[in-house]
Amino acid sequence: MEKIILNGEGETARLGLKLGQILKSPSIVCLTGDLGAGKTTFTKSIAKGLGIEEHITSPTFTIVNEYEGREKLYHFDVYRISSPEEMYEIGFEEYLAADGVCIIEWADMIKELLEGVELLWIEIRYTEDMQKREVEVSAVGEKYEKIIRELL
Repeated sequence: MEKIILNGEGETARLGLKLGQILKSPSIVCLTGDLGAGKTTFTKSIAKGLGIEEHITSPTFTIVNEYEGREKLYHFDVYRISSPEEMYEIGFEEYLAADGVCIIEWADMIKELLEGVELLWIEIRYTEDMQKREVEVSAVGEKYEKIIRELL
């Protein structure tokens, strides 16, 4: 597990852009953290790094949005689901197995569905002074350990 302190939205965006440039299909990135800490900003930057030019919006009510770029992006926001089982209704397992990059905001809400899956886990939190962000990055699997080394 690695910790990074980011000074504002610009550094958050730069880290996301760099991650997007590194990611190759298939990849799974799980984002967790405080409300408003920068998960969607981070996702938008990853998408830019994947060569996606479309405007990225949080799929809060649709659960998943799909975008085309250098790699296909499946952007999940599971904040409003009432139970992890709802994910099966949208074909979540097929998305995880599909060719593309899956980004899951609020992934801690479906943690049990991700057990045994290789992925990159990123938690974004406010620091005490609320001006900076603390980002904790951890990997499940060698592929993601290598991504962390490249990212940092």
